[in-house]
Amino acid sequence: MTTTRLNRRTLLGAAAAMGAAALPAFPAMAQTKTVLRISTPAVPDDWHAKMWTVFKEQLEKTAPGEFDVQINLNATLFKQGTEPAAMARGNLELSSISAFDIAKLVPEFSIFTAGYVVRDPDQQQKIFNGPIGAELFKAVSEKMEVTPLATVYLGTRQVNLREAKPVKTPADLKGVKLRMPGSKEWLFLGEALGATATPLAFGEVYMGLKTGTIDGQDNPLPSVRAAKFYEVTKQIVLTSHLVDGIFIAISNKSFNALTPAQKQKVTAAAQAAAAYNNENRIKEEGQLVEFFKKEGLQVSTPDVDAFRKSVQATYQASDYAKVWPKGLLDRINATK
Repeated sequence: MTTTRLNRRTLLGAAAAMGAAALPAFPAMAQTKTVLRISTPAVPDDWHAKMWTVFKEQLEKTAPGEFDVQINLNATLFKQGTEPAAMARGNLELSSISAFDIAKLVPEFSIFTAGYVVRDPDQQQKIFNGPIGAELFKAVSEKMEVTPLATVYLGTRQVNLREAKPVKTPADLKGVKLRMPGSKEWLFLGEALGATATPLAFGEVYMGLKTGTIDGQDNPLPSVRAAKFYEVTKQIVLTSHLVDGIFIAISNKSFNALTPAQKQKVTAAAQAAAAYNNENRIKEEGQLVEFFKKEGLQVSTPDVDAFRKSVQATYQASDYAKVWPKGLLDRINATK
């Protein structure tokens, strides 16, 4: 009995050894890449689309083989405006979200949808890269389950008029039918500028300017060129009433799953992408002033301080300002 057991064990051991020897030597399994899906409504030629390629390339350099970055343009993955909820649920890793998106769940953030709060792109970066940004982004993370990584300059909105006229203060826009996007927040801004805010779909603005249904519209200069509004207007007034921005954000679920080193690399890649966009957007806007002058438009600069004081006073007297933390506007104004 003992001899039989020993022989059986010997045979089984030999068979196991022979089987192991017969198996091919496989290399260790390659590390699984972390998938980072990006959803954006931006079209391919937009700097806000191109910046995601910078994000991807940056991660390929700093974290080779660690991430699978998938860029989805033209809102093909998620519809515009639905990205924050998708990230909160963990169904999407990255997107860019607007101040209007954030304000729906973080009411104090609505201060950045008001006119003349941010002066210029440089101040915009200082606000959001400083203590104010840190406080507000913490609230965003807690209430929205997303972490903002970088601030992207969207453009500075200017007033574009069908007929040229002297414009120095808000009083000079009295009676001007100024097209604004249709929401109450946008219409309030138009009224605060001194004009008669008139809601009209973007696709109808060109014809509205041509026929005189509206007297003017407001948009960043790249939009004025892209939509060819310069063909049916005679003046651009550099009111610079809204320095707009969007925020590269990542799902908390995705961000918290990363190692500290990976978090650092993803954040750095987002900031590199934002810097690329901001540099090119600012450069383009600077060139467009000369473009519009060559197209025959008057380009004038009003008393921006007079506009700022008037518009900020209008907001502070409104219901919008009731949700702004006390002293926040003063802190923003003091950021230089």
